[in-house]
Amino acid sequence: MEEQVKPSLKSKFKNFIVECKRVLAVTKKPTNMEFKAIVKVSGLGILVIGAIGFLIQLIHIFLIQP
Repeated sequence: MEEQVKPSLKSKFKNFIVECKRVLAVTKKPTNMEFKAIVKVSGLGILVIGAIGFLIQLIHIFLIQP
């Protein structure tokens, strides 16, 4: 049986930096239109989750508590 050698902390860090550079090379800055769409969708998602939480709280107040 072969022993598997664990990578050193230095090699892990070096691999992490290489992967970060690769990801940054692929990414691009969104256009103004793309950015506005992302903001709208994110805001809508936050509002929906907040509304669901509020409705759950109302149900809890009216049904659970006397």
